[in-house]
Amino acid sequence: MKIERLIGILSILLQQERVTAPELSRRFEVSRRTINRDIEDLCRAGIPIVTTQGQKGGISIMEGYKMDRTLLTSEEMQTILAGLHSLDSVSGTNRVAQLMEKLSVGGSDWMSGSQNILIDLSSWYKKSLAPKIEQIRAAMDSHRLLSFIYYSPHGESRRLIEPYYLIFRWSSWYVWGYCATREDYRLFKLNRMEEIQPGAAFEPRTVPLPDLRNERIFPGGIRVRALFDPGCKWRLVEEFGPACFEQQPDGRLLFTADYTDEENLLTWLLSFREKVELLEPKQLREKLRDSARQIFDRYQ
Repeated sequence: MKIERLIGILSILLQQERVTAPELSRRFEVSRRTINRDIEDLCRAGIPIVTTQGQKGGISIMEGYKMDRTLLTSEEMQTILAGLHSLDSVSGTNRVAQLMEKLSVGGSDWMSGSQNILIDLSSWYKKSLAPKIEQIRAAMDSHRLLSFIYYSPHGESRRLIEPYYLIFRWSSWYVWGYCATREDYRLFKLNRMEEIQPGAAFEPRTVPLPDLRNERIFPGGIRVRALFDPGCKWRLVEEFGPACFEQQPDGRLLFTADYTDEENLLTWLLSFREKVELLEPKQLREKLRDSARQIFDRYQ
């Protein structure tokens, strides 16, 4: 994709005095026209790139403004590569590995050292997520509308959006775009999107970045107190950290937290079965008791 190619072109320019557009075109397997657009994008980003004509001409970083070749250390480059490899783990493609081969110019020490940071963003839904991510990225690159069925707690609906950002947060993938139905920007979870179809081209607008602060997305408001069996400690630590509970004289764990959604809270507590007792809030304690009775009746 484009961002990986831009990083690759910049890397080559930092390692070589001059390179030609046909060479870059062959190296990245794209057209000369695409390379020219990439060079323009790098210039707009503040990289002083010049092109010269003639037998010894080519593309280079402007003399006198050239960035230090040590701008990125080997360790920093390895961190960048780890991030790029994480995208391969989602898409199921081998694009980053191919990019790294193309960047191995002249035995550069940027590629030296072993890769000791591994990031795997794939999930149980890798087979369904990968094609969705590819569809959304293609639509964003070509500025095309996306139509899809979206499943939410309020039911399912057909949505039409202008896609702008793919986001990985809270262990899930989301797309941020302008929703024609709501006439506002919305965050859509990819696992809830089905029947994705590209639509007509649209004129990109100035897009605000999504506010992804936890307190904005998960505002809280439900103060929870519950007693957990000692055997639940590992899960509480994993999900909320070691400061979320106090060990009681009988060994049980007094858990306190601020929760956001009532339905999610009840589902989470039921996943512990008989190993938890909800103390507060009292109204949810009653709902949990009613749910337990209904489950008991169903299995009678």
